[in-house]
Amino acid sequence: MVYKLGTENFEETVEKLKDGLALVLEDFYQLAGKLGKDEEGVFKVEYDDDMDGVEVIVAEAQGIEVANLTDHQEGINKFQDLIPCNKILNLEGLHRPLLAVQLTKLKDGLAMGLAFNHAVLDGTSTWHFMTSWAQLCSGATSISVPPFLERTKARDTRVKLNLSKPSDAPEHAKSETKGDVSANVDPPLRDRVFKFSESAIDQIKSKVNANPPEGSNTPSFSTFQSLSAHVWLAVTRARQLKPEEYTVYTVFADCRKRVDPPMPESYFGNLIQAIFTVTAAGLLLSNPIEFAAGMIQQAIVNHDAKAIDERNKEWESSPKIFEYKDAGVNCVAVGSSPRFKVYDVDFGWGKPEIVRSGLNNRFDGMVYLYPEKNGGRGIDVEISLEANAMERLEKDKEFLMEA
Repeated sequence: MVYKLGTENFEETVEKLKDGLALVLEDFYQLAGKLGKDEEGVFKVEYDDDMDGVEVIVAEAQGIEVANLTDHQEGINKFQDLIPCNKILNLEGLHRPLLAVQLTKLKDGLAMGLAFNHAVLDGTSTWHFMTSWAQLCSGATSISVPPFLERTKARDTRVKLNLSKPSDAPEHAKSETKGDVSANVDPPLRDRVFKFSESAIDQIKSKVNANPPEGSNTPSFSTFQSLSAHVWLAVTRARQLKPEEYTVYTVFADCRKRVDPPMPESYFGNLIQAIFTVTAAGLLLSNPIEFAAGMIQQAIVNHDAKAIDERNKEWESSPKIFEYKDAGVNCVAVGSSPRFKVYDVDFGWGKPEIVRSGLNNRFDGMVYLYPEKNGGRGIDVEISLEANAMERLEKDKEFLMEA
C-alpha cells in the first residue's frame, strides 16, 4: 500500500502507526504470536508477553516517488524491496513473526509493506485487520467490528502434522510432496496489471450473457464469472496450448457463508478453499465464452457445505502442505476480490494511491483482482505469467477490449 505523505511527517507517522498497531493487536492478538505444536503434534498459535510480537521495519527509499510505484506496467516490479519476508514460507511461522510490517519513506510518500502468514488468516481477515488498524489510527477509541475468534465453530478438529524441526521446516515443506520443487528451474515470470473500466466490465458481462437460458430474463453470469471466463480464455490463448492439453481454472473461495452453520464475516482465520474446474484447451477455445463461464459458475455453486466437509475429511485423513503446483496444470488461479474495500484503508492522511499484492504468492497463472481506485465498478486484474505468454497477452486486442 502506497500513500502520499509529506516527508517531514514521516517519523511522526511511524510512531502513530506503531501506537495504533499495539492497540489493534489487543483484539487481533494471534498475529502477535507464532506457530507452535502441542504435545500431540497439532499446530496452534502461541502468544505471550515474552514473545517478540510483530516485526516492524523502518526503511528509506528516497530515490523512489509514489508515481514510480503507481505505473501499472512497471511499478509492480519495484515493490520487491518494499515488502518484508520475501521467499518466506508459511511454515516458517514456527520461528518467525506471523506479521511483519515495513514502513518505507519515499521521496513524497510512504510505502506500507505487510507480510501475513497465510496459515493464520485469509484475504477477508487481512482487510478486516487493516481497516480496524486504520480506525484506531484515525482517532477511534475501539474498532467497529471485533474479530470472531472461535475457530472451532467452523470446524472442530485436530490434525497431527509430522513436520521436522523449525530450522528445517522450509526444506521439509518441499520434500513433503515427493520431489524437491527447487530442483526445477522455473521459467521467468512477468507481472502486469490490466485495468478494466466500468464500460469494459459491462461489455464483457453483456457478451457472456448474450445468450441466456430459455425462459430467463435476467443475467445468468455474475461480474466475477464473466471476467473470470474472459481472463481464462485470454491466458489460454497466450499460452498457445495444444488442443488436447488440459487447463484448470482455480478460485480461492471464501467459505464463511458456505459452511454449516455459516460463519460471520468477522470470522478471523483462514476459511478459504480452492475450487477447481478443468477442460481441454481446444474445447475451451472452440466454444463461446459462456461455455467457460458456465463451468466456473457450476464449480462455485457445487462447492456447498457438503463439498467443503468432504474436502476437509479427505485432507485430514492424509494431510499435506499445499504447493503452487497443486492449483492445477496450466492453471489460472484467482485470489483477492474486487469486493475488498482496499482503498478505504485511511490511517488519517488520506486513501492509498495504490494497493498491490506481494511477491510470495506468485506463480505462473496467479491472478489478483482489486477494485479500481476511484470507487467505481472497474476492476484491476493483476496477472503473473510466463514472460513469452505475457508478451502475447499484452498484444491480445480481444482481451484488452480494443477494437
